[in-house]
Amino acid sequence: MKKIVTLTVNPAIDKSTTVNGLKPHSKLRCTQPVYEAGGGGINVSRALNELGAESLCMYMAGGPTGDRLHDLLNDLDITQQVVPTADSVRENLAVTDIANNQQYRFGMPGPKINPSEWENTLRQLGAVLAEGDFLVASGSLCPDMPIDFYARVSKIAQKKKAKYILDTSGEALLKGAQAGVFLLKPNLGELAALCGVDTISFHELEPLAQTFLSKTPCEVLVVSLGAKGALLVTKDRTELIAAPIVHQKSTIGAGDSMVAGMVYALAQGKSLTEVVRYGVACGTAATMTEGTQLCKREDVEQLNKWIVSNAATMQKMEITV
Repeated sequence: MKKIVTLTVNPAIDKSTTVNGLKPHSKLRCTQPVYEAGGGGINVSRALNELGAESLCMYMAGGPTGDRLHDLLNDLDITQQVVPTADSVRENLAVTDIANNQQYRFGMPGPKINPSEWENTLRQLGAVLAEGDFLVASGSLCPDMPIDFYARVSKIAQKKKAKYILDTSGEALLKGAQAGVFLLKPNLGELAALCGVDTISFHELEPLAQTFLSKTPCEVLVVSLGAKGALLVTKDRTELIAAPIVHQKSTIGAGDSMVAGMVYALAQGKSLTEVVRYGVACGTAATMTEGTQLCKREDVEQLNKWIVSNAATMQKMEITV
């Protein structure tokens, strides 16, 4: 199996708690918080670890929160490569109101990053990548980073002949996609932005996705449809992978778990259909866990079996997005 490298340039300490009734101007009594290592690529490495796969988790970090992030990943026996920064890693907060099962998520913008720090990240990335490796760049950029950072990552991946998987949003996603990727995983809103439209209906989805691929150096497009599954799109085929219905407890980390499942299956040489099915199983499994927890392997395997056994039936059903 080729090496899997995950890249996170804006990691976080994810703190989650619950409260019985959320109301303004009151002192709210929360349960004991849970602290977990967070950020797109870091979540992918955590999910891969749960699935039994190794990865090299590369991220920028500094300050006391950066030290704590390192300790959290070290406790999971995840191989790390830290690019030091002067400013501290951010902290995010998720609060679930158990009175109505509503979750509130507060994401912080991230630290100030100077050019020497992100340039060092690119240098270190180029040093560790080898031909045939899988590179997952996932998550937001820090406020002071160049918007074409993921496009610069693309150039390194192409030079090293590594398979580049990108999962981000906004202009950083657009520039990264235009530079060239192996696999792109936008949701419907992100795909709409990439295609220059406000919204996408189900009937517009396939033609818009095919048009986007015809104009973009991207081999595989996997459009996340949330609880409805995902659409696999290449230049010569489209396939809808439906997700099983489950009781959702939290959607945090579902996208990262999906990416982890896909790169895990890719590294095993699975077909694209199998890759997206396993990704959907991982993403769905993540919604079955509390707070900032990711997918559980036992849930993933059960859900994947359901997806495989019901694939023929689900493809005949009309699913409205």
